[in-house]
Amino acid sequence: MMKLSRSQYVGFMMMLLFNLNSFGQNFDQIKQYKTNFSIAIKGTEKLIAIRSFVNNNQKYLLLVNPETLDTKVDLFSNYSTGSLKWPKVMATFENSPYVKALQSAAAKDLQLQNAGIDHAIPQEKGIALTIDLCPSHKNLDRIIFQSVFDEFKKIEQPAPVAISVSGKWMLKHQDDLNWLKGLVQKNELNITWVNHSYHHEVNNLPLKENFLLAPGTNLDVEVMENEKLMLKNGLIPSVFFRFPGLVSNQSIVGKVEAYGLIPIGSDAWLAKGQTPNAGSIVLIHGNGNEEIGVKDFIQLLKNKQVDVKNKQWLLFDLRQGLEKEFDQ
Repeated sequence: MMKLSRSQYVGFMMMLLFNLNSFGQNFDQIKQYKTNFSIAIKGTEKLIAIRSFVNNNQKYLLLVNPETLDTKVDLFSNYSTGSLKWPKVMATFENSPYVKALQSAAAKDLQLQNAGIDHAIPQEKGIALTIDLCPSHKNLDRIIFQSVFDEFKKIEQPAPVAISVSGKWMLKHQDDLNWLKGLVQKNELNITWVNHSYHHEVNNLPLKENFLLAPGTNLDVEVMENEKLMLKNGLIPSVFFRFPGLVSNQSIVGKVEAYGLIPIGSDAWLAKGQTPNAGSIVLIHGNGNEEIGVKDFIQLLKNKQVDVKNKQWLLFDLRQGLEKEFDQ
């Protein structure tokens, strides 16, 4: 066995440590963060780069797998790339679940509320659970996440959930965010992190002038600064976007999709009394401001206990659900 010198050993360990931390590391020196579409190829991998940025003098890409909808961050130098305009991306990958999901979301862009994909796979025996974390002074409703783990740990571990996180929530709830990250590290939950805008402003105007439709909204800040904050906190942004209040119009849906993001709605917002069906995208708020929705979800889990044990009612990963739906 070859013996390494001290300097070689240190270099090897540093390289190993870097590789272990390259996914989900805290990028706290982000510069030149921008939308930058390209085909990124490494070996047999053919991915779509949607962002590029520099951190500590290293250039990185935020990458989307167009078949699985998974995202990851990796070094630019690990890939051969070719720049694309957004229409070219759509044309090149037109048969992929990623592009089909974008097109499906755009088909409902005229709705003032709940535009985008609001239902996943009808034949699924269960739901896709999405939990929104809008700005709030209250603590995280940890009971939601603990209840999910307790109920599903014997049949689904880690249990999949999608969390829509806003910038202002992250800034004020570092302890709660670290607690959620801890659940992932302990293999209790598999979290898909969804962009929910940076400020998530709410005013007293009608919906058509509220949330992201409010006059003076800077969408670059709402989308890109939130992604940067997610990366700073060690969260890998998914390919999904949830509009605050589920409010949007045709123009803003198009602009969000031009960032390469898929708008996600819900056909079962529990606090509004909507009943989940097979394949529903369920929405509850875990930021302490929706007591009714939390109680309804806990009751839903109790009602489904037998079905859960018999694997007749499961949680499914939003990415995998849409991959199956659009992999035709």
